[in-house]
Amino acid sequence: MTSVYRVHGVEISPYSVKVRSYFRYKGIAHRWIPRNQDGAGEYQKYAKLPLVPLVVTPENEGIQDSTPIIERVDARYPEPSIHPADPVAKFVSVLLEEFGDEWGNKWMFHYRWAREVDQLSCAGRIARSMMPTADDAQLASGIAMVRERMVNRVSFVGSNAETAPQIEDSFRETLAILEPHFASRAYLFGDRPAFADFAMWGQLYNAWTDPTPGALINATAPNLLAWIHRMLWPKAEGDFEPWSKLAPTLTPLLERQVGRLFMPWTVANASAIANGREEFSVELGGRIWSQKPQKYHAKSLAVLREKYQAMGENRALEAILESSGCLAGLRG
Repeated sequence: MTSVYRVHGVEISPYSVKVRSYFRYKGIAHRWIPRNQDGAGEYQKYAKLPLVPLVVTPENEGIQDSTPIIERVDARYPEPSIHPADPVAKFVSVLLEEFGDEWGNKWMFHYRWAREVDQLSCAGRIARSMMPTADDAQLASGIAMVRERMVNRVSFVGSNAETAPQIEDSFRETLAILEPHFASRAYLFGDRPAFADFAMWGQLYNAWTDPTPGALINATAPNLLAWIHRMLWPKAEGDFEPWSKLAPTLTPLLERQVGRLFMPWTVANASAIANGREEFSVELGGRIWSQKPQKYHAKSLAVLREKYQAMGENRALEAILESSGCLAGLRG
């Protein structure tokens, strides 16, 4: 039996590179297998859903979904820890991990397929990876096929004519919030990566590889850009910081993005699923957001609420979550 984990993924998948970055940080023996190279072999054998990443363990068990993958492997390899000892910082990291996966994906996916320049860039990368020996005519046909298919899928993340300005405003504001935060630390919670870093980074790294959001990052956020590069091969450069030191620059992210936008969105989405609605509308930061509900995110919110309950009573954490607009949604 091999002792190496096999990570099946693609570079343009934020969830794939999220898991790869985690394995690199932990120093866990693994093999990165680009999805276009594994054909109908191991991937088809172990994948229950046609999604990446897929991790095949040394015991030949397939695991999918990036957060459960990390949590499962982390139980086996707890050191170096990705969770701050400070309970407030620890849960905020868990909350931002969820925010990165579920709200940050809206930034990445929207920008990737909203404009022609980004559509052509990513469709070209996908087509070339799928057809490495294609001639010019075949490649052009492949690019057109990928572009047509993916542009029509933006509604899956809630991107439409009404929400597009909200998504782009959220992205730009997040860059503005995180840029000074990274001026004095290597990672989100200090000088070593936390749970949240991997999820937030997967989305922002992929956004950076596309022309429009990449240009915004390059032009406005050099400290964040350094973090993006650092997270390709993350390492512990010091310790986690307590929440008291993180709060001045990280609280605005909780208030302006998580509490103001993400929590009311995810609660409204879960309510729509529970009530069998085909579409829902919710006010986010003074603007109306409308979309079809997403089943996975309702399940994800339920898990996040369980994680909050597992924290037990912590008045300091409750006060921070309440003041940032996150507490009511977490209590359910």
